[in-house]
Amino acid sequence: MEFSQLVKTVGEEPVFETGLLLAGNVNLYDVRRQLSRWTTARRLYQLRRGLYALAPPFQKTRPHPFLVANRMVSGSYVSCQSALAYYDLIPEHVPTTLSITTARPARWDTPLGRYEFRHVKLEFFWGYRSVDLGSGQRAFVASPEKALLDLIYLQARGDSPEYLRELRLQNLDLLNLDELKGQVECAQSAKLRRAVAIVSGLAHAEAAEYTDL
Repeated sequence: MEFSQLVKTVGEEPVFETGLLLAGNVNLYDVRRQLSRWTTARRLYQLRRGLYALAPPFQKTRPHPFLVANRMVSGSYVSCQSALAYYDLIPEHVPTTLSITTARPARWDTPLGRYEFRHVKLEFFWGYRSVDLGSGQRAFVASPEKALLDLIYLQARGDSPEYLRELRLQNLDLLNLDELKGQVECAQSAKLRRAVAIVSGLAHAEAAEYTDL
């Protein structure tokens, strides 16, 4: 396969897997050897085994970090600080894309950024939706409420007033407090109940502050 043929085949894909190139009478060893050579030449980015992206200037669409995260680990969704920053609920830029999975925890440093996957039990794996990221890309991302609960659930002392203040939560009117409380009841977690009581207080204080302006 020539590189021009590869670009023609995968040029519309933000990321692609090796399997996309194996249609017809193709030798898997030869494909892997060529991919390795193009990666060394910096024409391709290898994100993990079997997952690649075209490097500039060959890529037509820069892969969104959330789409990459979904493809790095099948059956995962973006959450915690990454989703909270996406919804503008915290002010800081989050350099690592954080995701939730029922598989084992994992972390990758790639040419497209750092990706971390946190494990939860199957019964806590809910509260996400498909989000339009633009440029024809979509990814599964936690709702604002579930992103906050995931972070609190996974963070040691995540229900402490000190930790919740350190998050510098903002725009809390974007949170559906009734939905948040309902999700906590589904989770049946005393830790989450304590945290949501504090967050509710912060939301009411923020609302009162805007009312006084």
